[in-house]
Amino acid sequence: MITFVIKPFDVTLTRPFINLIPLLLFPCFVFTQSPMKTAKAEDGDGIYSLLRKQGLNPIKYYSNFLELNADNLRNGSELYVGRTYQIPLADEGSSDTGVSLGSGAEYPIFGPDYEYVEPVSSRLKGAVYYLISGHGGPDPGAIERHNGKIIAEDEYAYDVTLRLARELLANGAMVYVIIRDSNDGIRDERTLEIDNDEVTYPNQAIPLGQLERLQQRVGAVNELYLKHKGAYQRLIVTHVDSRSEGKNIDVFFYHHQQSQNGKHLAECIHKTFQENYHRYQPNREYTGTFSDRSNLYLVKNTLPAMAYIEIGNIHNKRDQRRILDPENRQALAKWISEGVMLDFETR
Repeated sequence: MITFVIKPFDVTLTRPFINLIPLLLFPCFVFTQSPMKTAKAEDGDGIYSLLRKQGLNPIKYYSNFLELNADNLRNGSELYVGRTYQIPLADEGSSDTGVSLGSGAEYPIFGPDYEYVEPVSSRLKGAVYYLISGHGGPDPGAIERHNGKIIAEDEYAYDVTLRLARELLANGAMVYVIIRDSNDGIRDERTLEIDNDEVTYPNQAIPLGQLERLQQRVGAVNELYLKHKGAYQRLIVTHVDSRSEGKNIDVFFYHHQQSQNGKHLAECIHKTFQENYHRYQPNREYTGTFSDRSNLYLVKNTLPAMAYIEIGNIHNKRDQRRILDPENRQALAKWISEGVMLDFETR
């Protein structure tokens, strides 16, 4: 059963897929039956736009595109204008066993372009995840001016969190999005508009005071944790860091010093990032770390084992590229999800 719990406002949406999806660990794409398609990158193209021009879902085929073109990308995920790229062939929704992958479902919280979620595997079956994006409501978090517009931490943390939720859902998990916005969804713009209408699960207005905000989030997570007592449960908190403009940082992770499960989760995600950096940016050293940070309120007071993730410094121009580019935000979510699956499968 693949279940995604989203409670936008007054209705709990629990979507079971009973007898719809076989227990396939990996979708298999066969490329030997037809000539490989290619396309030339034009000015302004990213991987998403190039795939869309070819009639392909960029979320579904993004990772496959990276694999096919790993030696032809700048910084692991950027196209060179004028170069020709291999395009994944659209699969027929089947694996090498000849069994259909089954039907998906729609989840409006992801927005109109991403609300349809197709099952990929059942690798996270039985796992429950709580996802918190930093700040929100009256608190935008760290802010910066970019190309004459203000960008805010909470919008980018939320976008990465939604993308992560979608990845976990597609792989069989039950997911609770603790901070949610009814009208943002996953967005592919570089500059994300700022609003303050986020709420805390299930539909609580976010308080102005910092301590009250944190207490509200802790209460929401801990209540759900007790509801699912006995299940495998993890919490992932996503923030964008705020340091001096000259401080370039890699993605890094915190956990509670007394939580071996939290340490294992943070270590698995960190290991996944190391491997992906080595694969896609072999000439660049990855300096992100994982460490205990038990003095943070959410780390100290929430019941599930957790990883607290800082995805970049909003004030640093190089880090801004990591969070402003929607393809990079998708890569962040994908890599985090790979680490999450590694944690679940090696627990």
